[in-house]
Amino acid sequence: MNKYLTVNLAERPDLRMQAAEWFHRKWDIPTEEYLSSIDECLDGNNDIPQWYVTLADHNTIIGGIGLIENDFHLRKELTPNVCALYVEEEFRNQGIARQLLERVCRDMKKRSLASLYLVTEHTAFYERYGWSFFGMVQEESGDMIRMYKKDL
Repeated sequence: MNKYLTVNLAERPDLRMQAAEWFHRKWDIPTEEYLSSIDECLDGNNDIPQWYVTLADHNTIIGGIGLIENDFHLRKELTPNVCALYVEEEFRNQGIARQLLERVCRDMKKRSLASLYLVTEHTAFYERYGWSFFGMVQEESGDMIRMYKKDL
């Protein structure tokens, strides 16, 4: 079992601002965008969005992941999308990415979702965690990117 704790931000609303700023530093999306999405998660009225962080000492974020409707691609029907998966470099290769992905999948299966999608430039990473290459999709920027699917 992993020694780090993964929590849904709905369980730790006190981490809301810290998480929004952490995700912003990793992905260069405005903090306000993350705050808006995290607040939607915290209100508890919808299955999506959801935001999770992994903590090293109950307060230090060392990893994170989100679940949103669409991660900037044109295939709007392929939803929801796992997004923003990141683990701090010094904590990699310790099972934290697996823990984050498994938590999202477990929680969404409980909410009766059938499948999840994600876009990435990585090859062979997500296959280790049971994701299947779905195909190439066009990003809003016009570029093509790899899409993966996970049946729950």
